Amino acid sequence: MSHKYLLFGACAVAAVAAAYSLLRPEPTQHVRQLAPPEVSALVEIQMPQIEGNAVIGQRIFASACAECHGSNAVGIEGVGPPLIHVIYEPSHHADESFQRAVAMGVKSHHWRFGDMLPVGGLTRGDVAMVIAYIREIQHANGIN
Repeated sequence: MSHKYLLFGACAVAAVAAAYSLLRPEPTQHVRQLAPPEVSALVEIQMPQIEGNAVIGQRIFASACAECHGSNAVGIEGVGPPLIHVIYEPSHHADESFQRAVAMGVKSHHWRFGDMLPVGGLTRGDVAMVIAYIREIQHANGIN
């Protein structure tokens, strides 16, 4: 009689495990995805004349951020959000939020792109230059 209950229990555990593996939510994406070559921008922007520290920020952005956030921060479908968007206006995402995102990463909360991993190799000064670049583009596009 006890073997019957043991077998029944084992089958129940196996059924629950199988159901969980089929129904569990997908884990948050932690691996960078490269954008396909035919990527289109998630937002359309007017590109201003970049000057001062923003020129340095533009170069840093191109090498450290554009892979996920797209050329000129317009986002990449399925990879990373546009930073030229009202969500990232200074009153909602102050400059320090960009500093923290680069240094510590960000748990996904506004978009469904998954979590942002920390970006290594950038100093606070580097990120300040990138912020200057992003803010110039935002300002030129009415995001103040």
